[in-house]
Amino acid sequence: MDGEEAGYRMAARSSVEAVFREEHGRLLASLVHRFGDLDLAEDAASAALEAALVHWPVRGVPSSPGGWLLTTARRKAVDRLRRDRTHAARLAVLQAERERDAAPAPRTAGELPDERLELFFTCAHPALPAEARGALTLRCLAGLTTPEVARAYLIPTATMAQRIVRAKQKIRRARVPFRVPAVDELPGRLPGVLNVLYSIFTEGYTASSGPSLQRPALAEEAIRLARILHRLLPTERETAGLLALMLLVHARRDARTGPGGALVLLADQDRTRWDRELIAEGTALTTSALTGGSPGPYGVQAAIAALHDEAPDSGGTDWAQIVALYGVLLTLTGSPVVALNRAVAVSMRDGPAAGLALLDGLAGEPALRGHHPLHTARAELLHCLGRAPEAAAAYRRAIELAGTEPERAHLLRRLADLEAEPPGE
Repeated sequence: MDGEEAGYRMAARSSVEAVFREEHGRLLASLVHRFGDLDLAEDAASAALEAALVHWPVRGVPSSPGGWLLTTARRKAVDRLRRDRTHAARLAVLQAERERDAAPAPRTAGELPDERLELFFTCAHPALPAEARGALTLRCLAGLTTPEVARAYLIPTATMAQRIVRAKQKIRRARVPFRVPAVDELPGRLPGVLNVLYSIFTEGYTASSGPSLQRPALAEEAIRLARILHRLLPTERETAGLLALMLLVHARRDARTGPGGALVLLADQDRTRWDRELIAEGTALTTSALTGGSPGPYGVQAAIAALHDEAPDSGGTDWAQIVALYGVLLTLTGSPVVALNRAVAVSMRDGPAAGLALLDGLAGEPALRGHHPLHTARAELLHCLGRAPEAAAAYRRAIELAGTEPERAHLLRRLADLEAEPPGE
């Protein structure tokens, strides 16, 4: 194989993996909807990917890659059922599914209009442990790898792998149905689904690992699904709050990276590149989320995002109100990450020493020990205070923990700047 052919095959493989990554959730949901078995669906999806890696480099990427993967995966699933006698009874179920799908019944206004949402609600079923619901959905529907899911939840990969396996076993043993809940069940099931959507959006907005800071398609998929939920449940204020938060944050996407994908901090972003239509829509939704009673966590976070988006620059940001809102959010959630964000806001309001004191008080939080933003924030504040050796150590720790190449490159530049400063500055 010459160099040109090898390069072509590598490019084709990258195309296959990119398509599979984006189509994974839709593919898996369709397979589960048809076969009613999560493990079978995952095996068939993986087999379809393997087939694509063989055929696409030779024949080219098909005009409808998602359709090709789905057709191939269905055939792989049927082949497995025919080979495995322990699954023979499922062939009858498959036949019934095919007959039903040949003349599908129209959906009513009370049904969710996307098979992926059926799987979202299944993975968020109350029979599953709370800590497993989001993890399973991220793994199955968003197509994140187990290490990526583990990073999203700030736990070791091995622990997350065990959690996902146990969740799938629970679905099988408890016979959790793969279906859309009844309309009167939706409000009680909604918080888990909102958490999953926000986790997916977060991974898309700031990737947990890889060469790029953002995965815009993943963030936009979370927004699309959040829009569907908001249309279905327009009076649920936290649904409006989550959608508002996503829009207000996603509005900054084009300004968050510079040439070559380099990270651009919020204070340094060209705010003329922010999407004003998304900001206007998100601000209106924030008002809805905060009207009519005590605010929920997503509504409060949306209010914080709106304050950032409305400010002409970092210096003109209403840091006092942001600190107050983070205080409300901390009361609602008790989250160490919220406490970290509040400490950073306090440093903007009261100065680096005040913020650093709060950050140092969080040093013992287990969930933050491997969380690079804590060490990044400490490094910046120590740098501002002229404590160069401590700042350098904090930068180095943040570099070790940073997930994406743009984040590591930014921290390496900051460390280099610090080390280039004359002593005493």
